[in-house]
Amino acid sequence: MSGVRTQRRTERTERRRAARQGFMAVAASAVVAVGTVAGLVSAAGGEDAHDTARPEASSSPLPLPLPARPSPSPSSSTTTATPPSSPAAAPKASAKSAPGRSARKGTSTTGARLYRHPQSQVLDWVRAHPGDPRRPLIESRIADQPAAVWYAAHNPGEIAGRVRSVTAGAAAAGRVPVLVPYAIPDRDCGGASQGGAPDLAAYDDWIREFAEGLGSGPVLVILEPDSIALADCLSGGERAARYASLARAGRTLKSANPQAKVYFDAGHSGWHSATKQAAQLRAAGVADSGDGIFTNVSNFHRTADEARYAREVLAALGGPAHLGAVIDTSRNGNGPPEPGNWCDPAGRALGRTPTTATGEARIDAYLWIKLPGESDGCKGTAGTFTPGYAYDLATG
Repeated sequence: MSGVRTQRRTERTERRRAARQGFMAVAASAVVAVGTVAGLVSAAGGEDAHDTARPEASSSPLPLPLPARPSPSPSSSTTTATPPSSPAAAPKASAKSAPGRSARKGTSTTGARLYRHPQSQVLDWVRAHPGDPRRPLIESRIADQPAAVWYAAHNPGEIAGRVRSVTAGAAAAGRVPVLVPYAIPDRDCGGASQGGAPDLAAYDDWIREFAEGLGSGPVLVILEPDSIALADCLSGGERAARYASLARAGRTLKSANPQAKVYFDAGHSGWHSATKQAAQLRAAGVADSGDGIFTNVSNFHRTADEARYAREVLAALGGPAHLGAVIDTSRNGNGPPEPGNWCDPAGRALGRTPTTATGEARIDAYLWIKLPGESDGCKGTAGTFTPGYAYDLATG
């Protein structure tokens, strides 16, 4: 997580900080939305795991709401909205090397085939409903597509094996898996997706174990959705500590597998300005510890707008030139709904199918990070595959 819950994020932040000081701050018109699913593909396990697709055969686990960010109200910290445009209208910006930096480097995954894990909620449904008239379309348009595998449980002692089960399967198939570690402490700032490791030291240990399962083949890592774009709820010291931990995580992952490409959280085009987001990413060490950024996790912003925004963030970072971006296109085919309508909004559609051949400067991949068809909590129970919702997306 295309990435992505409040209509007025500043007021929410003030309330959280006030509560930590022992009193309640009053914010008259803040509207806090319930967290939504970013598409957990299981592999997490452990007693606090709530996954919605499994890398290992097991009974269906409980779902966990995951991040989806509605566009906040316009403010000075938000980019100017761009008119809706078709994906084909995305600008073809040239990737220019920053002064003193080399051109894009490292292991390229351009054109590589992405991995579809053979166990997921949508595949469970397809197998269990051979006679459902919706099945053929859901199977071909959703179940057959590669999607991310999420790891949301803090499960030391287990995580390396769970990651390895996915990366080994991908390697055997000659494909590239997309993995999402999602266990940062204070995850979701205490919102509906709260959880994660008990502290940053425990998280660092968990990431080291996670890295042990990466294998030696190409892999894309979507490092902690919302961990940077939502960090304003933390105190200055807490943010600095989190950013340092994310930088360590990036280095740990890449040291364990030099073919791993690690992407850091950049929110989405309807959230922070490119300048602000770049400053946060710089503080989190993306230039030295990562391969780029990800945007639009579990959101609906158009691919062209996200590509434009991602390039603006990368330009604001000022280098290195090898940094790229990946975009969650799982349900952005019709663009965003009306402001505030974030929960399984009607009229949405699947976006571009996952690919590492985007034809766009500095855009490394379009990915399905959020698993389409898994409900935000309105058309079905949060985190569960909902065939009616999936069919709506597939026919939208």
